[in-house]
Amino acid sequence: MPDQSDREVFAELTGLTTEAVNPRTADLDRRSVTEILALINDEDSTVAPAVRSELPAIARAVELIVDRIACGGRLFYVGAGTSGRLGVLDAAECPPTFGTDPELVQGVLAGAPPALVGAVEGAEDAAAEAPAALDARGLAACDVVVGIAASRRTPFVVSALAHARAVGAGTVLVAMNAAGAAPQADISVDVAITPVLGPEVIMGSTRMKAGTAQKLILNMISTTVMVRHGKVYGNLMVDLRATSRKLAERAKRLVMITCGVDYEKAAQLLAAAGGSVKVAILIGRLGVDREDAERRLAAAAGFVRRALGEEPAA
Repeated sequence: MPDQSDREVFAELTGLTTEAVNPRTADLDRRSVTEILALINDEDSTVAPAVRSELPAIARAVELIVDRIACGGRLFYVGAGTSGRLGVLDAAECPPTFGTDPELVQGVLAGAPPALVGAVEGAEDAAAEAPAALDARGLAACDVVVGIAASRRTPFVVSALAHARAVGAGTVLVAMNAAGAAPQADISVDVAITPVLGPEVIMGSTRMKAGTAQKLILNMISTTVMVRHGKVYGNLMVDLRATSRKLAERAKRLVMITCGVDYEKAAQLLAAAGGSVKVAILIGRLGVDREDAERRLAAAAGFVRRALGEEPAA
């Protein structure tokens, strides 16, 4: 016979939208390949509108993170399984895309590093390991912890958020179940982002619609935070790190677009700027040397538009 704790978990799961049976896909195993694909696509089409309904909450999360980073804080994504891997993925993309220090945005995955490439059974239940993982990274009051849990009840994530709140860090929950869905796991957070997507195509397979929604939300959060910190000029990633041939050529194209110069001139400007796209733009547009360009950029807090004397971003 299962003990009481098992029954409590069973009761929690029973009340979750993400654990419900989807009546639209109840005969999935009797459908043709094309019909299965169409059903999955139909369900996926509901994700973006559901995420859009959470824009006010996502905006509050972005503002919280922007403010904390401006004061020297960092962003931690915490999750288990698919949720945690998506956090690690988003964090890993920030340095090459936005030129950030790898310490600025970090992914904390239950059971990592093995959990990055395979299932680690029971990792999500290891609640005591989450505070230790955050403390090992020096979690402080100026930081923000974004807990990602499709079910809203993942012990590793709930524990991380409770610990973050105890030390005064900002807290954000990204979940696919509304408040009250898992009452025993509900805790107080600064911002809750909870698009309700309905049951998955396959009962409980939250790598599907829930994972898609999480990916959208994390993209929105990190991208908007970086825009608000001057990592973008227009819609160009002017703080990228040219760590591959592709990115090196992209850097030249960015300078060509922003300065109206040819390929060879863009390469010369980048060389003069020590490889910095931002500095190369200022050298090309203002006719200054590297030292002056760097000084202007520093005075503008890294915002290219401001350093060029154009209207600052709203």
